[in-house]
Amino acid sequence: MRQAASREDPATVRFGPPVPEPGLPPLPELVDACAAGARRAGPEPPGGGAVLREAARGYWGRRGLETGVDDVIAAPGAQPLLFALLAAYDGDVLMPRPCPASWTAQAQLLRRPAYHVPAPVDAGGVPDPFALLETVRRVRAEGGAPRVLLLCPADDPTGTVAPPELVHEVCEAARGAGLHIISDETWRDTVHRPHETVLLGPAQMWPGEVTVVCDLAGGLLPAGWPAAVARCPAASAGSASRARTLDVLAALGSLVAGPVAPAATLALDEPEPVTARLRAAAALHARVSAAAHDAVLASGAVARPPQAGRHLYADLGPLRARLADLGVTDSVELESHLTTRLGTLVPGGHRFGDDPDELCVRLSTGPLLGSTAEECLESLAAADPLELPHVAGALGRLADVFGELS
Repeated sequence: MRQAASREDPATVRFGPPVPEPGLPPLPELVDACAAGARRAGPEPPGGGAVLREAARGYWGRRGLETGVDDVIAAPGAQPLLFALLAAYDGDVLMPRPCPASWTAQAQLLRRPAYHVPAPVDAGGVPDPFALLETVRRVRAEGGAPRVLLLCPADDPTGTVAPPELVHEVCEAARGAGLHIISDETWRDTVHRPHETVLLGPAQMWPGEVTVVCDLAGGLLPAGWPAAVARCPAASAGSASRARTLDVLAALGSLVAGPVAPAATLALDEPEPVTARLRAAAALHARVSAAAHDAVLASGAVARPPQAGRHLYADLGPLRARLADLGVTDSVELESHLTTRLGTLVPGGHRFGDDPDELCVRLSTGPLLGSTAEECLESLAAADPLELPHVAGALGRLADVFGELS
């Protein structure tokens, strides 16, 4: 059990990195929808209008998760949405380590104790179930009140997908401990090999007990068009929490922008151009991330094989001696070193709840696709993107930088 850093701790991260960029220009159909929406002078109502919420209902319905329109909440991005959801629940917050960069900060803003529970060796995004129960026991013994578990079946920052049996075991432990589960499924639609990888969300097992969050910046919209949706349990407790969440969003003025709403609606409706882009982008990032993973392993660093998203999480602990020769002794210095050498942001593990002494970083594959929109689209269309000069050059640069550390 490790509680998140206090406000006075110099390692506290107040401004976390953004989600990994897709490296691709927006889909033209979504650009047209956003441009048409620019004629709207006002935003969506708190929680989203009926049309947007109906699109989210259909999105989850196609994934076997029955949802009512009144169970849906929309907000301008995952951060304000999760903040409002956490505000609707009392008590301490538990989360896996590592975890998305914004989670700890949001709990701290609410003055809620946040506890990081180590993830198991084989996957990130969920805590080890035995460590979870032990953490709950210790927190309660010390007078705490653990109430919420955050997890991420398809994970940021590790890029892994938790096996269904592990998700089931963790959720059984959480339910038995009286924790409400909030499942961040932002990266659900970015699984690299969907016919080989089974992604099972907690709400698919316990639909009346789990809140699901999806940031459309994961696979459906550009991050610059912030929109996220949540599916709240339909039971009375879920309805009460939804009402409190709407109150918080309204008080903060966290409303989906008028131009963004039509694009978000179209993306959630999933017409063929949207699903085709999703499939092609996932396949592209699968190829590039596998090559990046090979480059990391060749240097002597370690990393779990990426299975989703456009990122991987590398542990450079085995290279500690060489890094120390370069003046790099923690993840803060490692972030600075690799960001300078690679010319793109490489956030350190301290941003994701890991100890700064652990030499971990998140690597994004978006910057490897090209430096212009034309190059990125060429990568998307290529039969083998690794043969393109700009992709091969970027991967070669990554291999060279990591090779310097071996």
